[in-house]
Amino acid sequence: MKKLCVAIAITMLILPPVRVRAEADVVWLTNFDEAKTLAAKRGVPIMANFSGSDWCGWCIRLEREVFSQPEFADFAARSLVLFVADFPARTALPEDVRLQNQSLSEKYSIAGFPSVLLLDANGKVVARTGYRPGGAVSYIEHLKGLIQQNAGPAADMEESQ
Repeated sequence: MKKLCVAIAITMLILPPVRVRAEADVVWLTNFDEAKTLAAKRGVPIMANFSGSDWCGWCIRLEREVFSQPEFADFAARSLVLFVADFPARTALPEDVRLQNQSLSEKYSIAGFPSVLLLDANGKVVARTGYRPGGAVSYIEHLKGLIQQNAGPAADMEESQ
């Protein structure tokens, strides 16, 4: 047992530290105007997640399998502004957030949860999706495809240069 403890201690000293990304690294905005401003400033789309975070099974799976994963956090930090319009059953939202989310749900004709929209900085829908099996890497590739498919000729020209 003593040899095992010594071996573990030596291994911990020799190996470089592993950075574990905390969920706090992924910032989900709850103010839609702020998300649009940031998207315009950064030149990236908004990913709007319409979620029932504490009651919707598919929403919970999407969070656990994709949004909480380090691969998604890295991709989102570079490529997206994250916005969540939550519709929880057991948690009270501030009244202004609740009204904003309800208004956005009506504006974008949200019929089920989760609904994930890619929006431009003006709030125009670029693409719609939702839960997809396969984990974070698969979901990132799906999002990249949606962004590329809807980017238009200007984006194609930028990439070819």
